[in-house]
Amino acid sequence: MPKSKFDFKKERIKDFFLLLKTKNQDDLDHREKEILQNGMIYIQMRLPIENITKEFEDLIKDKIEHNIIQASIRKATEDDLESVMNLYNKSWLTSNTPFRPISLEALKAILINPDTAFLIARVYGKDAGFAILDFDGESDEFGIIAGLGVLPRFQQKGLGKILGLAIWNYLKEKNVIELRCEVYKDNKVSYKFIKGLGFEEYGKVIYKKSDFASNE
Repeated sequence: MPKSKFDFKKERIKDFFLLLKTKNQDDLDHREKEILQNGMIYIQMRLPIENITKEFEDLIKDKIEHNIIQASIRKATEDDLESVMNLYNKSWLTSNTPFRPISLEALKAILINPDTAFLIARVYGKDAGFAILDFDGESDEFGIIAGLGVLPRFQQKGLGKILGLAIWNYLKEKNVIELRCEVYKDNKVSYKFIKGLGFEEYGKVIYKKSDFASNE
């Protein structure tokens, strides 16, 4: 049986449904009403490790080297959680994805999971982007990009590709066979970025309020 573990994305979706529940229903905007009625649709995307060829990596590296941005990547510790919180909350404001700010307590609950890792990109002495990585499958054979964001001022300047390369390097060392992620249907910028990294669609999933009713 698959092991039960903390699921970052589902926790964030559940939090958003709870937020909608606490709001005056007459104050909900069109998208919020649509979400309550039809659920949240995510596009499932995947990239087999075998498709990350040396030629493709060299192409990405070449694009990175021609950007003016130079970034260092580190694996986050508990001391970095406040920075991750700020990165998450600021970067997701521009994502066109239903959003609820994340708290330090929520991030601590993720970090204590030994299967989960945070990567932070630092530019010009400032933390500017992050990735939250997880694993799934009977033998953790699937590497999951559970969260990825870049501060608005550094978006579309190559920092996402730098993070993407760091994600590949980290997950390949864990012997995964495939990278996976889910992109909200209206988040066109993230979808285009993920496609640019070689990911392809393999399905869709709909999360509804009723999926989380037993956990409220």
